[in-house]
Amino acid sequence: MSAQAPAVSPSRASRRAARREQAAASTPQFKLSPAARNVFIGLMLGMLVSSISQTIVGPAMPRIIAELGGMEHYSWVATAAMLASACVVPIVGKLSDMFGRRGFYIAGLIVFMCGAALSGAAQSFWWLVAARAVQGLGMGTLQPLSQTVIGDIIPARSRGKYQGLMGAMFGVTSVLGPLAGGAITDHLGWRWLFYLPIPLGLVALYFIVRFLRIPNNGVKTNFDMWGTLTLVPALVAILLATSWGGGTYAWNSATIVGMYAAGAVLLAGFVIAELHADNPLLPLRMFKQNVFTLSVLSAFAMSVAMFGAIIYVPVFAQGVLGSSATNSGIILMPLSLAMIVTSSGVGLLITKFGRYKGFMITGLLVLIAGYLGLTTLNVDSSKVRLSLMLVVIGFGLGLAMQVYTLVVQNQAKRSEMGIATSAVQFFRNLGSTVGTAVLGTVMSSSLQPNILGYLSDDMKAQMAQSGQTIDAGSVLDSSALSSLPPEIAQAVRFGMADSMNQVFWMAVPFAVAALALTLFIKNTPLRTTLAPDDRVEARVSGLAETGAAMGVGDTGNGNAADADAAVAEGAEQILVDAERGVKPSGTEAGSRDPSYAKA
Repeated sequence: MSAQAPAVSPSRASRRAARREQAAASTPQFKLSPAARNVFIGLMLGMLVSSISQTIVGPAMPRIIAELGGMEHYSWVATAAMLASACVVPIVGKLSDMFGRRGFYIAGLIVFMCGAALSGAAQSFWWLVAARAVQGLGMGTLQPLSQTVIGDIIPARSRGKYQGLMGAMFGVTSVLGPLAGGAITDHLGWRWLFYLPIPLGLVALYFIVRFLRIPNNGVKTNFDMWGTLTLVPALVAILLATSWGGGTYAWNSATIVGMYAAGAVLLAGFVIAELHADNPLLPLRMFKQNVFTLSVLSAFAMSVAMFGAIIYVPVFAQGVLGSSATNSGIILMPLSLAMIVTSSGVGLLITKFGRYKGFMITGLLVLIAGYLGLTTLNVDSSKVRLSLMLVVIGFGLGLAMQVYTLVVQNQAKRSEMGIATSAVQFFRNLGSTVGTAVLGTVMSSSLQPNILGYLSDDMKAQMAQSGQTIDAGSVLDSSALSSLPPEIAQAVRFGMADSMNQVFWMAVPFAVAALALTLFIKNTPLRTTLAPDDRVEARVSGLAETGAAMGVGDTGNGNAADADAAVAEGAEQILVDAERGVKPSGTEAGSRDPSYAKA
């Protein structure tokens, strides 16, 4: 027995070494061509101008409202862009699948810059709201198509690092946006917040017009007009009701209930339209795919949780910890920096190892830990401790947020890459809206009772006799807070701390839901070639059927295994040929299709 042991051990070691060599050899050595690199630069610039417009305006809003008026409709400046963006995302995704990405991306840049110019020239509040809606149309075009074009020009196995860089761009803008917004407003005026991104947009436009050449392999059939006419008003009704509920109107008011009812009826009409459409706007059969459904639902739940930090942590910093308005605006910097570093790093690791599920699960576990840490904060907590919790949340978001797009694109056909990518962005938009509304309702509904809980009975009696009420918003105004009696001022701070803890606790179940859904996502191998179009997939399917016929009844002499090997080799060659530019059908071997060669 012992004499045989030396012979077994080297055999196992050699097999392990062979597996390591095979894994190393299978790691893709993908490199962007010069033209594709220039396209990527244009996409990054386009993403920069569209995403920074969402963060740069915040610090200037009080000054804008002071000049243009409209304080009672303050939220419409953000709501208009959000609604327009959410409505256009699925439409432009579908149209880009049918007619190509290039024209729509160029149009998105132009529309966005026109909206920026109109915003800068606004002479009234509602002019600004309309201009921001135009910008929203541009943002809803640029953001999903940036990810879609990456899916068109970079194989999934090598896509991680590029999508990681794209995700890091969001982090950069969330850091630079508020800082630049305050400085530009103070030194140049708020109108320059809208004018200055236009030159960057023009540079991005040059790169896209000059270098973006992607073959259009879509099927030009009738556009799903009925699907569009039911989905868009349904989104407007539901998103507006969600934004207004608990604030502008009570949740049980006739307005909110009626809007939700109208939205539900329109959504039912949308489903019926999709089931009967020849070319549906959002093919419902995509939801039969386990990976797609779990990914978009996870992205939705994660987006709800994410906005619990982005929107309400500055409120905690200013109202509970006493940060100044300026400092509370940049309190998210640790989160953003952590997200930038992690998003870029995880993209490189996914490209190297070809695995992604572990990063997603780890990210969501870290995110949950970060939110649980936020629930432990109180009026005695330090700003350093808050920053530490934000770093943890930033790591969690960086590990997982951008990966869902990669997972969905890896399963999508080229002819459906646009709508698949847009679906992820669409559910993220829904999540951000729902998160802002739900968590905001938790805060507003609990704030007054929590404040009263810290007042003595004598103080409550005095207030009742005098008819005095507490303006909970005074906690965010240092001058108003200092004018309150000490007992009331302290009660406001403690009540705000309790309400914010409830907000953070409410975000935890959404993060847990995202984790539970992600656990069931199948970790399928990432493609090392570009997604094939329908013609190529038809050839692969035909080859598989031929191979199956070859192997029937031949299992005894080994011909079935030979047939399987031939089918696998032939299918892989078809995919490689498609990527290199060999015509899918009707040409001699080695001939090239110019449209593929341009890609």
